[in-house]
Amino acid sequence: MRTRTGPIPTQTHEPGIEIAGRLGPRYDEILTPEALAFLTELHHRFGARRHDRLADRMRRRFEIGNGHDPQFRDDTRHIREDAEWRVAGAGPGLEDRRVEITGPTDPKMTINALNSGAKVWLADQEDATSPTWKNVIEGQLSLRDAIRGELTFTSPEGKSYAVTAEHTPTIVMRPRGWHLTENHIRFTDRTGRTMAASGSLVDFGLYFFHNAKQLIANGRGPYFYIAKLESSEEAKLWDDIFTFSERSLGIPHGTIRATVLIETLPAAFEMEEILFELRDHCAGLNAGRWDYIFSIIKNYRGRGARFVLPDRSEVTMTVPFMRSYTELLVKTCHKRGAFAIGGMSAFIPNRRDPEVTERAFEKVAADKKREAGDGFDGTWVAHPDLIPVARAEFDAVLGDRPNQLDRQRPDVEVTPADLIDVHIGRPITAAGVHANVSVAIRYLEAWLRGQGAVAIDNLMEDAATAEISRSQVWQWIHQDRTTEDGTPITREYVEGLITQVLGEVERRDGDRFDDAAGIFREVALGQDFPAFLTLPAYSRFLTETE
Repeated sequence: MRTRTGPIPTQTHEPGIEIAGRLGPRYDEILTPEALAFLTELHHRFGARRHDRLADRMRRRFEIGNGHDPQFRDDTRHIREDAEWRVAGAGPGLEDRRVEITGPTDPKMTINALNSGAKVWLADQEDATSPTWKNVIEGQLSLRDAIRGELTFTSPEGKSYAVTAEHTPTIVMRPRGWHLTENHIRFTDRTGRTMAASGSLVDFGLYFFHNAKQLIANGRGPYFYIAKLESSEEAKLWDDIFTFSERSLGIPHGTIRATVLIETLPAAFEMEEILFELRDHCAGLNAGRWDYIFSIIKNYRGRGARFVLPDRSEVTMTVPFMRSYTELLVKTCHKRGAFAIGGMSAFIPNRRDPEVTERAFEKVAADKKREAGDGFDGTWVAHPDLIPVARAEFDAVLGDRPNQLDRQRPDVEVTPADLIDVHIGRPITAAGVHANVSVAIRYLEAWLRGQGAVAIDNLMEDAATAEISRSQVWQWIHQDRTTEDGTPITREYVEGLITQVLGEVERRDGDRFDDAAGIFREVALGQDFPAFLTLPAYSRFLTETE
């Protein structure tokens, strides 16, 4: 018998992309052979590194869960102590960001955002978009048409919408986070292994490939909000993707500008390192408040009663850990020439209820006054009627200046202990538990029908706020918490609330409440804790090829 020595030969395949989703009208304008070749190259070059970074996340979450609190890194101390480096800063059209409006990318919402009067529009393919195949590709079509001045929309009722504003907001597009896949696009690597494409690379790649040069011709640029980052290594991955993409299209290095959402606990300990790795492409950081609260719960869900938060409504921006995180963000940004952008208050007006509207205006004004006073350079709103409210508070501080980068905040000193000081001293109430169950189920029902941003009880809910609701319920059960009146929060107790909520909502033929309740049970009542509620919901309900 002959024995083979040396390396075992392996078969190599040409990497490729295959479309598994149904092709609707005009989809071929987005899914062109050239665009798919670009997506193939992105996945070939960067897909394995994406998987490595996701594995890093799991290890870090395991370490925190087992008692190892995060710290500022010793191995990157030299980056923090080097006072000389700065980020690229604002690109054309990003010099003044005092009010940014957020929202999904369907044609109607795109037109409303462009007519809103905001300085920036966060065109959201992430938490405000339910990632149905239709939303993913038709959102790209909306953006393509808007950037070329060709977007119009007629509603089923016959109402026409068009962009009429003389000055439209600068578009900053937000692709999905690293954890999400796009199951309607399949990538085959060199070993012949076929897998779902990365939602991040699909959203970024299609938008950049089709629009970068047109955006530059318009006097703006290809700008991105980067979501869910957890480390400077993840930032480095994005920076390498940006550099490769610029080279591929023959545009100057540094043309891309990224604003990173600091919305995870690990990222709060690496703000300067994230800025450093992205420095040639970085415009600033954003305080993604709702995902940040969710990240605190997710990482500390099993660490005992002292890490349990009270009712969601009690976790405000002035509680210790949120105050520390936002003040550190402003100080870090301005030290490096980066913009600090504030978060989104969930309160929204109701044009049919003046009392609700007045209360929303008051709460949003107070929130934006605090942000402007703390040194933020701009902020988010989720509704056009809130733009004047937010602008007034920033105008009062900024005046004619486009930003307050000169405000350095030497008074701010934040320790690792400050960032995890979650003591609030408020109870869990029966109303708070019911609200979490109700909001999560109603949001999931809308999400399954293709809506990613939903007005519920006069608050704007998206995937991040739904995550808080379900993760609190999971933690309260597993940490044997009781409500203020002494009622144990058990699976049986929450099952009763699910039944109650399903009896309270208005049911219609074809609604998705039963499916939503099933997903909620899995992500809030199960023994295991899914890292994101959207993962099982997406794989089970949004991956039909139709």
